[in-house]
Amino acid sequence: MRSDVTRAHYDRLADRYDENWAYSPEFIRWMTDDILDRLRLGPGDLAMDLGCGTGLYSRGLARHASTVVCADPSPAMLEQLPADERLIPLHSGAEDLAEGRIAPPHDGYDAILLKEVLHHVTDPPRVLAGLARLLRPGGRMLVVMLPTSIDYPLFSAALRLFEERQPDPTGIVTAMGRSGLAAELSYDEFPLAFTVEHYTQMVRNRYMSLLSSFDDAELEAGISEIRREHSGPEVRFPDRFAFVLGVKA
Repeated sequence: MRSDVTRAHYDRLADRYDENWAYSPEFIRWMTDDILDRLRLGPGDLAMDLGCGTGLYSRGLARHASTVVCADPSPAMLEQLPADERLIPLHSGAEDLAEGRIAPPHDGYDAILLKEVLHHVTDPPRVLAGLARLLRPGGRMLVVMLPTSIDYPLFSAALRLFEERQPDPTGIVTAMGRSGLAAELSYDEFPLAFTVEHYTQMVRNRYMSLLSSFDDAELEAGISEIRREHSGPEVRFPDRFAFVLGVKA
């Protein structure tokens, strides 16, 4: 992770994390289907959900794989995992696993999912190279990430900071290729709609780790900007994602 600030963000958010997504179970089903379509899990597969959070997508993986290692650097997030013998919690971040500081519980994996993880690490190509070594022959690694610009109804300072920090998906394709994976990039999007009241409360709760970079006063000023820009009762926008799939020969 970039810093302990990010880990603290997710520890603080853990109890409310699923609430931020409960507004749209349709979104969870859509994203789960997109992930499963690409990872093509079989009943004997060993999978890892790296940066699993509360296990929102680990649950979907477990319906198809034999075992899912749920890795996350936030103990508070891991405590929210559902009780399921197929879900194995592992207190670890991506860099610790990639660099061998923490050993995973299996010798190799058929699938590794990293959903919105790489913007938290300092050296994505190095992390991808280390994780590629954990894949079995024919194993798949799927990186799900936001593109370099987004249409979220955030305040201008947050959008600028996002664009400064967000890795380019095409760079992830290149990094996977250099790690020995055959990589391809695709996109998909889901339409979102919220009441302005609901969305601004999500912003106030810092539902994106990016928002932890702003103190309370800056966040309230940003919320005022959002309300000025969106004077109607709702905000509507596409949630667009890049899917980078790498396959090991």
